[in-house]
Amino acid sequence: MAGFDQQRLGRIADWMQGYVDARKLPGASVLILQDGLEAYFHQTGLRDVAAHLPFERDTVARIYSMTKPVTSVALMMLLEEGRIHLDQPLSDILPEFAECRALVQGATRIDQTKPCAVPTLHQCLTHTAGFSYPFNPGVLPDEMAARKLVFSARSGSLAERTAELSTLPLAFPPGERWEYSVGIDVIGRVVEAVSGQSLDRFFADRIIGPLGMRDTAFTVPMDARDRFACLYTPLAGDAMEFNAAEKSSETLRLTDRSDKSPYLDAQTFSGGGGLVGTIDDYMKFAEMLRRGGSIGGDRLLSPHTLSFMMRNHLRGDIASMGPTSFAEQPMDGMGFGIGGAVVLDPGRARCPGSVGDFSWGGMASTFFWVDPVHALSVVFFTQLSPSSSYPVRPQLKALIHGALQ
Repeated sequence: MAGFDQQRLGRIADWMQGYVDARKLPGASVLILQDGLEAYFHQTGLRDVAAHLPFERDTVARIYSMTKPVTSVALMMLLEEGRIHLDQPLSDILPEFAECRALVQGATRIDQTKPCAVPTLHQCLTHTAGFSYPFNPGVLPDEMAARKLVFSARSGSLAERTAELSTLPLAFPPGERWEYSVGIDVIGRVVEAVSGQSLDRFFADRIIGPLGMRDTAFTVPMDARDRFACLYTPLAGDAMEFNAAEKSSETLRLTDRSDKSPYLDAQTFSGGGGLVGTIDDYMKFAEMLRRGGSIGGDRLLSPHTLSFMMRNHLRGDIASMGPTSFAEQPMDGMGFGIGGAVVLDPGRARCPGSVGDFSWGGMASTFFWVDPVHALSVVFFTQLSPSSSYPVRPQLKALIHGALQ
């Protein structure tokens, strides 16, 4: 197995410092493990610019969509127990989805619909169910935005959000294409309904607790509040508007204060984007994935189940399924597994990497991947939304692959 050239690894620190010095990122940290051993860690910048508080290894950050792989693991635990199967219609568990309709092709109004099949659990997990996000282009996203139908920290219970979602049509008949969506938020509600536990309790009992992720939760733990980072944006308007073009004159405009954040008292347990935590906590989860379902003696999933999750579950790459949505990853040469992206062809993805890399990111520009070829687990933390602001992720992958011997 190839190790690292330490001098080349040192380029990462200079690269991170460049982003901080240019006021493009407030602060950041990166952690690299190879074969379970720490190969590199670096931190720089600030978690609170106004208060001049440093971004440190134990800084608590919003991981947003990096919650999706955690929720996906939760569902696969129930699958291993024989309590669900992936081709199961969503309505078997959530009856409010029994009568599904989808927008007709070329629809310009939300009432232009036709009957369609009920999405399966597998389609919810792989963003092929027909759900969407308010920040995507299209009739359904516009309606979601108008209704403020989001799964944010204080938007009501997960059951209430999911029930309201069921009153809207799908953007397309299930399985027709790929569109980044709230599908894994719906899966979070499925976990609640099947397990009989709230999603926060299931995570704590079955995943976060066993892995020792002590600072990870939907609400910032009381003893971690003085380590919670602020969130910044370069946009003039909504920091969650991925497609917004209007830049602020301030590249680090404060958009969520650490002492006023909704994550100090979360009410909605968003399986698609609700967790906060530290870089070492998330590395424990990433290492569990890389090791085939266990770490430190606790087995969450079978290695065969993990291998199944980290395969491509689409009929081609994401690009071949005609997406019009935002995604946290490139679409060419990238497949999608259960809760995360899979590299099919690094050349077509135009980013150094290994075939089989499994990854996902969050809207605050956080990112992780596990590389089965080089036995790598990498986690990158910062707090800048949206994640499309700068090409941080492909640059980091290129730096790390450039340091491999």
